[in-house]
Amino acid sequence: MTLVQKSSENTIQLTQYSHGAGCGCKISPKLLESLLETQTKTSFYPNLLVGNSTNDDAAAYDLGNGTSVLSTTDFFMPIVDDLFTFGQIAATNAISDIYAMGGQPLMAIAIFGWPIDKLPAEVGRAVLEGGRATCEAAGIPLAGGHSIDAPEPIFGLAVTGLADNQYLKRNASAEVGCELFLTKPIGIGILTTAQKQQKIQPDHLQVAIDAMTTLNRIGTELAKMDSVTAMTDVTGFGLLGHLIEVCEGSGIAAQIDFAKVPLLAHAHDYLAQGCTPGGAQRNFDSFGHKASALFGSALTPDQQAILCDPQTSGGLLVAVKSEAVAEFHQVAKQHGLALHSFGKTVEASSQSHVVEVIA
Repeated sequence: MTLVQKSSENTIQLTQYSHGAGCGCKISPKLLESLLETQTKTSFYPNLLVGNSTNDDAAAYDLGNGTSVLSTTDFFMPIVDDLFTFGQIAATNAISDIYAMGGQPLMAIAIFGWPIDKLPAEVGRAVLEGGRATCEAAGIPLAGGHSIDAPEPIFGLAVTGLADNQYLKRNASAEVGCELFLTKPIGIGILTTAQKQQKIQPDHLQVAIDAMTTLNRIGTELAKMDSVTAMTDVTGFGLLGHLIEVCEGSGIAAQIDFAKVPLLAHAHDYLAQGCTPGGAQRNFDSFGHKASALFGSALTPDQQAILCDPQTSGGLLVAVKSEAVAEFHQVAKQHGLALHSFGKTVEASSQSHVVEVIA
């Protein structure tokens, strides 16, 4: 279990100062696509191995010596009330993009927005301390940053990393015949929504916090396996959204066994109590038409809510060649993980559905 330090300013309910929470704050995929449209003619940069054409986790720039520098940024509004823990989660989430590319993080720069007319400086300091603690755990310095006076609390990192080009992993390189794995269960958005609605039991919330504050270090090791054909982390677009990105980028399709999708304890209970994040509906409205249940029927409400649940600091989605699953399990075991396949990659069909969900 991840050890989480509680801040002394525990009377502050940080989530009450923001309209959204964690990666659930992300702009919907449909709107984001519209925002990123451009008529600007851009230059060709031959050393830019990975840009934003496939919605990958980080940019990769070839240094010409067999390695690439990785660059990413991620930030959001509070997802938990505890200040130090919020800092930890935001930092863990940002560093994850480097691990998802198979890289090793080198350093981080803080992105910090604070409503100085509503919350005192010592409260913000506790958030930064949480971020600094996570950077130390990852073995990197929090080397600087930038801050602004903002109407809502915002924290995150810009992270620089390094990767061997031969081990660089993409979200658009999956192959047919792979088994699909998640290194963390999903359901974070449901549990944190239950917190915001003041319905959750403290020990149930801790389950989500433990997941969100666990670094995805395993990505650096998995990247060294030739049998791992694609890798990405699951964040604000939910499992379904990020799997669709993998499939469309790779020109393939996928089948999910819904009963085998790993889910955090108690998530079903809170879903039954109406704790569905608003981001889940935005996600489904954006890409739900690209998924179907068996024989082309519509996904059930529970399938929609769970598969589109926005994750904050979620796990890695990994595509592994079937013949190498035993080796994959060995690496996972070394990291204390017992993982089970929840789906597989298949040939793309002429139908519009990219992902088929088997109940």
